[in-house]
Amino acid sequence: MTRRDTYVCGIDAAIDVVGGKWKVLILWALDEGPLRFGELRRGIPGVTEKVLTTHLRELENDGIVSRDEAFEGAVRRVAYTLTPLGVSLNEALAPLGDWGRKHLLSEHHEPGEVSPR
Repeated sequence: MTRRDTYVCGIDAAIDVVGGKWKVLILWALDEGPLRFGELRRGIPGVTEKVLTTHLRELENDGIVSRDEAFEGAVRRVAYTLTPLGVSLNEALAPLGDWGRKHLLSEHHEPGEVSPR
């Protein structure tokens, strides 16, 4: 039995890939372009080095993020980028971000207050 065999629907599968607080923020940060580990860590306040490393590996294993190495002389530089699959996932998450901005981050609501229907 593989991980794919345990999903009930497409949303279940997608949430498995982006589950948790930090993965979505990593995807959001990488939407701007390639970033090195330190740049990612500074751009995502509160994430620990261990959690960032773990999530980047998981996203890489899922084919969402690519880890690219380049050498500048004797110095190895590693940058993380979104793969085409990662770009498409960010595009799918954009409406969710729009919903959050509209209903939870708008100036008409207190923090944590959900808009009435």
